[in-house]
Amino acid sequence: MKPKRILLLAALLLLAAAVAGVAQPRLARTATTPSDRTITVTGNGTSTTVPDTASFAFGVTTTSTDAKDALARNSTAAAGVIAALKAAGVADADLQTSGVSLSPQTSPDGTRITGYTASDSVTASMALAKAGSAVDAAVNAGADTVSGPSLTVADQSALYRQALKLAVADAKTKAQALADAAGGQLGDVQSIQEGGGAPVPLPFSSKGVADSTPIEPGTQQITANVSVTYALS
Repeated sequence: MKPKRILLLAALLLLAAAVAGVAQPRLARTATTPSDRTITVTGNGTSTTVPDTASFAFGVTTTSTDAKDALARNSTAAAGVIAALKAAGVADADLQTSGVSLSPQTSPDGTRITGYTASDSVTASMALAKAGSAVDAAVNAGADTVSGPSLTVADQSALYRQALKLAVADAKTKAQALADAAGGQLGDVQSIQEGGGAPVPLPFSSKGVADSTPIEPGTQQITANVSVTYALS
């Protein structure tokens, strides 16, 4: 091989090595990502509403010296209560039998059975405007126990979604305040996690329905919580 060709080849090899030596650190610097900076905050949102639905549990109890007689008479009484609730405007879909029981009664010393007690219970949900008259109708028909009300909102999902939006807005406000205090710029949302909440009753004064058991609706707060992480630059 001629000397000129050998020198040219050597020069090319040296140039390739130099380029590789310069390029390698540059590639390493390109692959390196700066440390992530984030802000994580909790946002809270609340929707306040007036309950429009009431739920009650109604029960009837019958005693007899004969088990079959106690159960039969109690079943008749329970059917009368259910019929009265339907007549008061409670829909079939909103009535549910929640318990049927039959138990013996014994003498004080427990040595003999003196009779039997049968009981039936039914839960009913109705519009709040019908609640007072429904309670009266059930008791007039023979219900001897009443428990409730459990007050709710028919469309809780819509109110909860509203509370979620308020919670996200609250989170952004907090994050912006933190970013400003830190001298940074608030970036995009990196992650968001939903919390939750249950309806919370609040005192409220309203006029009861005349000539029926008064049912005060009060107000309820439906809350939502979110945890949001923002980028910070």
